Amino acid sequence: MVSYSRALIVLTLLSLLCILLSLSIGSASLSCSDTWAVLTGSGTPLQQTLVLELRLPRTLTGFATGGLLAVAGALMQVLLRNPLADPYVLGLSGGAAVGALLAMLAGVTGTLISGSAFAGALLATFLVFGLAHGTGSWTPSRLLLTGVVVAAGWGAAITLILAMSPARQLPGMLYWLMGDISPAAKPAPGLILLVAVCLLLVPIGRSLNVLARGPMQAATLGVSVRKLEWLIYILASLLTATAVTMAGSVGFVGLVVPHMLRLVLGNDQRLILPACALAGGALLVLADALARVVIAPEQLPVGVITALLGVPMFLYLLYRSR
Repeated sequence: MVSYSRALIVLTLLSLLCILLSLSIGSASLSCSDTWAVLTGSGTPLQQTLVLELRLPRTLTGFATGGLLAVAGALMQVLLRNPLADPYVLGLSGGAAVGALLAMLAGVTGTLISGSAFAGALLATFLVFGLAHGTGSWTPSRLLLTGVVVAAGWGAAITLILAMSPARQLPGMLYWLMGDISPAAKPAPGLILLVAVCLLLVPIGRSLNVLARGPMQAATLGVSVRKLEWLIYILASLLTATAVTMAGSVGFVGLVVPHMLRLVLGNDQRLILPACALAGGALLVLADALARVVIAPEQLPVGVITALLGVPMFLYLLYRSR
């Protein structure tokens, strides 16, 4: 297994390189030396405006969103002991999207959209757990199937909301649903939440490792299984709701990144979770940079790029794991 500290150092350096690259490229490209000069307090006023006011907030928002989705995906895969699980498959993102779209339709902005998205994700959580539980205890397969059905229901609700929305709001809603990292977004709440959740989860990494082997073994070793499962699901809801609020529906990050890292780093959650935060952030930063330059000066939704990157990567991972 790769050394814990060495893996995190490599991923940190890779993330910083991706951030520097994202700050440098765009419809008006800068050299890395010019970008570094701006970050260290020099550079022309035009370069400072371009980097510090336009690209840096967008890049940090993309990094926070990718890290949130990757950590949420890793948590769901531990909970269900299934590498195909992620917040989008289980309907958490659908519930968050419905909450955010309803808030947009009502004309609210800012914090209320975030609160509505979190409320939608929590509603999806209770729906999936309640329906999967039935008259007995839920199983991972039952939870996964219930999540797929609930996700389909949220998809129908999203379609209904779009059909009922005024024409002037429809383009913005559609673009947001395809994944839109706005230059005016505020990355600080997402970054703070990402760091806080990682700091919370690393000390209980051993319990997560045991839970990944099965609830019976975890209970035998003294783990409070139900409390830990609810903690995982609520944290995954919070992470997903925050990511959906910041960037809309961005798929495949929470599915591919944890799976790919496990092939390289093993399955120790004390390493996988912070590694997912770094690798997921770096992946979405690169995807957003590509979205800005592929058809420049026009921009693609970042969700299109993650799908184009994620689908073949996921198929390759499935092929390797046959």
